Amino acid sequence: MVLQRSLFGPDNRSGAATERRFLVLFLPHWPTDYLKRHDPGLKAPLALYERVKGGLRLAALDMEAMRLGLRPGQNLADARAQVPDLGVRELDRDFFESAFADFADWHSNASPLVSVLTDAAPYGDLVLDITGVAHLFGGENAMLRHLLVRLRALGYAAAGAVASTIGAAWGVSHFARSQVVAPAALEASVDALPVAALRLGDRQIATLAQMGLKFVGDLRSRPRKPLQARFGASLLTRLDQAYGLVAERMAPRLPVPEHFVERRLADPIALLDDVLMVAHDLAVQLGCRFEAEGLGAQAFHLFLYRVDHKVMSLSLNAARLTRDPAHIAELFRQRARRLEGEYDAGFGIDMVRLAASSLDRLEAVQYGAFAAPSGEEDLDRLLDRLASRLGAGAVLRSQFVASHVPERAVRLVPAVTMAAAGIPPDLPRRHRPLRLLPVPENVAINAEVPDGLPASMVWRRQAYRLVRAAGPERLGAEWWRSGERLQLAPPPPETEDSGMADQDRPFVADLPIFDPLAGTRDYYAVEDEEGRRFWVFRQGFHRRERPASWYLHGFFP
Repeated sequence: MVLQRSLFGPDNRSGAATERRFLVLFLPHWPTDYLKRHDPGLKAPLALYERVKGGLRLAALDMEAMRLGLRPGQNLADARAQVPDLGVRELDRDFFESAFADFADWHSNASPLVSVLTDAAPYGDLVLDITGVAHLFGGENAMLRHLLVRLRALGYAAAGAVASTIGAAWGVSHFARSQVVAPAALEASVDALPVAALRLGDRQIATLAQMGLKFVGDLRSRPRKPLQARFGASLLTRLDQAYGLVAERMAPRLPVPEHFVERRLADPIALLDDVLMVAHDLAVQLGCRFEAEGLGAQAFHLFLYRVDHKVMSLSLNAARLTRDPAHIAELFRQRARRLEGEYDAGFGIDMVRLAASSLDRLEAVQYGAFAAPSGEEDLDRLLDRLASRLGAGAVLRSQFVASHVPERAVRLVPAVTMAAAGIPPDLPRRHRPLRLLPVPENVAINAEVPDGLPASMVWRRQAYRLVRAAGPERLGAEWWRSGERLQLAPPPPETEDSGMADQDRPFVADLPIFDPLAGTRDYYAVEDEEGRRFWVFRQGFHRRERPASWYLHGFFP
């Protein structure tokens, strides 16, 4: 079965504004539930502790430990005295945050927009934007019930709520039973929540309790300026967000697709070739849809949902807008071959999603019967395949820079980016060598007169007798670039998930800092008696107190 979705609902394909709907999932005992699921030998009651100011304090508890009267923040020794058979483990926050992030990504099989809410804790709260998605599950009630049943079947204690604002859904999921809040009942539902449902700090909640303000509805009737003066702007912001007066934006963890197609598999698959065959079929589905709508895309994302509740993602960019299924599938095949050693299907993959972003209009092109192809499209496709196989930073092109200093006039950029931007038609027409040294090298030049044409040259301990010379071409220093380091190629990305090995990264020369006070340059094109042609320049002018220096900068073919 193939599902084709967009971020607009079925009745909103025209792009008209629609009210957002959010689903919040609350997993109060997620750390202990996660450990017990992966280590069946752990028995309840279970508690996780951490070191706080030199002492051992409880940080997370399972449902049985909470039922026995233990509370987070309690001293570990007191907890063991209260519950002698208490199982304890030390809490590793980094491990649980990373595991919960993978767990959140797995929920993108229900909605493409999934985010982790870290207001109360770095793990335990998920928010899904289900606008235009709930009808695929039979409605909001059916979708909420489906997600909760699925989580509880996996051994997780879970509650959830659906509302028009993230704040309302979070508060209802934490302090009321799991339910769907209709837009018309939003204010009444939020009014009945305790003030802690606004995701405030402990000190703010305690102060509000001392003032007799126990429910959110009590705050709406109070003047806003005294509340802001005493509790700060955060209280009013949370209040307005809960009622929908101020928009609260979520930060999706995975790339936001504008269009995607997916296939849910009856039996999990594990072989990479099978995954690529499914990706090809999805590319055909996506290409047909784009052709019908006159669209093309440059960014494509492949998501593989494993049965052990983890997601593998693979993203790539094309040089130009495309909707050709064969080209899209080939790009993923090249990228997958490059990362084949890192592929791990776990216990199998039960769902594959192909998404596209960076969309734009791509109309069909009618070629004449005798029209000769320019080859630009074939070249772009070749660059796409090379970048997918070798990495975007390993396939470079020259890009002109607004500078008349030769070592600054051209730099290397990823070829895919250069192809997308297009090559400017007004290229420089100056006579320049094909090969240019990154850093000019000092040479010894003999001339008939101090400022005349060079007659001989010594470079790297080898003498060259020059028989022809043309010039000079005088270039002045760029005084406004003082202190900038020369850059031949942009530095490679430093992100850990770039997928680029150290040996695949492009060479970045450690060039010196540009000195605009070095003086003017007089460039000469010279030729020796064996026909070799060089590009040399004189730095400065001959003076008694400071003679000029000569440098070799490039080679003509």
